[in-house]
Amino acid sequence: MTSASTWKMTLPGPMLQRGFWLYVWQVETPKGEMLYVGRTGDNSSPHATAPYTRMGQHLGFQKTQNALRKQLSNRGINPEECSAFHLISHGPIYPEIDKQDGADRKVLMERHLPLRNLVGAMEKALAEELAAAGYDVMNKVKWSHPHDEAVWAAVREAFAEHFPKLREAA
Repeated sequence: MTSASTWKMTLPGPMLQRGFWLYVWQVETPKGEMLYVGRTGDNSSPHATAPYTRMGQHLGFQKTQNALRKQLSNRGINPEECSAFHLISHGPIYPEIDKQDGADRKVLMERHLPLRNLVGAMEKALAEELAAAGYDVMNKVKWSHPHDEAVWAAVREAFAEHFPKLREAA
């Protein structure tokens, strides 16, 4: 039986805000640092949750939500053996769509999809640029929509503060 330990995690209040966010998990694994790039803004519903919500889901055991756990497992890494998980989040880039006006699900999805597509395109760009800069990015993001270049430039710069090789690769 392992001995119990006490841990402390600090969560900034603004990370509770719903909306369209991009995030990078920076994981200190027994095999070195690895990254996972993600976003908020569902594919199948008009919801855009906060990054803290995705935090627990990524490391949980629900097969439809635990993408980070799966990526680590695919590399032969038990998440519980990693020394640290850092979540770098940027957003909300766009607010979650207003769902209080009584619109039906179809209308809500019509409002949600353009924003989801823009953020999904930036998610792909971020994953590809981090990998091109030499970071070990676990996931491949498949997305075919274009992103807004002006918004992307600001987002890229925000992540370059935490991943300086992004600047070197530019």
